[in-house]
Amino acid sequence: MIIGLIGFGKVLQNLTKIIKSDEITFLTSTENRSHKTIEAIEKSGIEVKDTFKQVAIDSDILISANSPKNALEVAKNYGKFAKGIYLDLNNISPETTFKISQYVDNLVDGAIIGKIDSDNPSLYICGEQSDELLFLDEFIQTRKISDNLGEVAILKLLRSSYTKSLSALLIETTETAKQYGLEEEFFDILTLTEGDDFRQKSLSRINNTLNNSKRKSEELEEIIECFDKNELIMVKAALKKLNQ
Repeated sequence: MIIGLIGFGKVLQNLTKIIKSDEITFLTSTENRSHKTIEAIEKSGIEVKDTFKQVAIDSDILISANSPKNALEVAKNYGKFAKGIYLDLNNISPETTFKISQYVDNLVDGAIIGKIDSDNPSLYICGEQSDELLFLDEFIQTRKISDNLGEVAILKLLRSSYTKSLSALLIETTETAKQYGLEEEFFDILTLTEGDDFRQKSLSRINNTLNNSKRKSEELEEIIECFDKNELIMVKAALKKLNQ
């Protein structure tokens, strides 16, 4: 089986480490990739094609994991060449998922849940062809939600609305604590109720948010667009904070 990768960020880098089998070959391309991404691809040792079009043509499963704003364009450019399953792992709205389905046959809506570089994340999937990906449970805990496209997309956005709003609040309160010279004490008192590993997890969350603020802002914009009938006061505040 050949699994093609469009994008090679932390999510797909980790998947190539978790899904290990002599019967599975990973493909990607360095076409228009940054120097940093090319280095990561070379280090991984996976097979490299000249173009992403060729990756799509040769793959039994084609996985797209880019930024939310690029997800539809990637589907338009390469989805038509994919004859097997097209698994979209981007943090996009159900509306974008349905738009992608117009350009892609055999679309499966998916999400990686859990720390992206951990040994045991979970894969949530939905769509009529999602049963064909249940074999991945041998490598990564895989849960099918339903045959209905868009349901995993909704769950992704709901999760992001919580985690990214929480991250923005952590950034703001930590900055305030620093101004008063009480950062250590701030985490000490929260550890009493939130658990011994709260400080470590919080600092990791803050650093990840700051290092990927552009992508996370794009995800919050998708949330606001998707749930436009809801107030989303906290989500909008988190977006404002990240844009600062």
